[in-house]
Amino acid sequence: MAGDETRDGVALTNLDQPLFDGAGATKRDLVDYLDAVADRILPVLRDRALSVIRVRPGQEPFMQKNLPKYAPEWVQSVSVWAEASRRQVTYALCNDRRTLLWFANQRAVEYHPGLFVGSHPTHMILDLDPPDGSDAFELAVRGAFLVRQALDEAGLAGAVKTSGAKGVHVFVPVAEGTGMEDLAAATRALAARAERVDPALATTAFIREDRAGKVFIDSTRAGGATVAAAYSPRVRPGAPVSFPVAWESLDQVVPADFTVHTAAGLLKDADPWAESMPEPQRLPADLVEEGHTIPVARVQAMHEGKRRARARRAE
Repeated sequence: MAGDETRDGVALTNLDQPLFDGAGATKRDLVDYLDAVADRILPVLRDRALSVIRVRPGQEPFMQKNLPKYAPEWVQSVSVWAEASRRQVTYALCNDRRTLLWFANQRAVEYHPGLFVGSHPTHMILDLDPPDGSDAFELAVRGAFLVRQALDEAGLAGAVKTSGAKGVHVFVPVAEGTGMEDLAAATRALAARAERVDPALATTAFIREDRAGKVFIDSTRAGGATVAAAYSPRVRPGAPVSFPVAWESLDQVVPADFTVHTAAGLLKDADPWAESMPEPQRLPADLVEEGHTIPVARVQAMHEGKRRARARRAE
């Protein structure tokens, strides 16, 4: 297969291979796109434990957390305790162009950085996940505006981007020194407040069958979860990109507007994610206090699932 070259000392191979089924793009398109936006995507990856989703030819996409032993010695890493798997994980740090190019050559399509720098959480994140359907993204946008209203009423501000799939992500930078438990609590409270603005549209129900076709306001990203980075491609038909959008333009776009073919050209010399991100903010005490009264969604869902299973067995 033709298409080998070297950039920044990184050997790039098989660049003319299809990227994945339905991508409408080659590996070269991925490499060229990431190289073109390197100075925009690297700041959102820098010093954060990185998970990637890779797609090898003929295989299903898979998430890679541990840095492979064959990685070049110049790829920086950090060891993090993973509570879910009860083990240390050695994550890559994608801090420079050649590391980004190396990942692209490994067919790493999606970039999911941790929400911490060191041990400090940096953002409150609300993930708007709409039900399936032709109007999914439109519903997600409407849900995002509920979140914005709740933020305004709390005296907070955030930036918004397409998820690159069917949803929308709202990021609220938080001040250094924000505790993890308080951040998680405030996220739950903000989601609940947004839900109360329009309960016919939005829900915080973690169990899918309880959502009744509404937009799920996911408040569970605090902690060890990750979110696709701004400017990250996604393993979706057409190879879309998670792309920053101004609040006033959010209802005028669709995810397909932003792909590995188009996104870099739309940026020109701008970095709309950095430009739209507010300064870090302190969480209002009443928001934190309210959140501590709201059960943790995953834990509550686990207990409810067990209760329902017992009820079914008893029937």
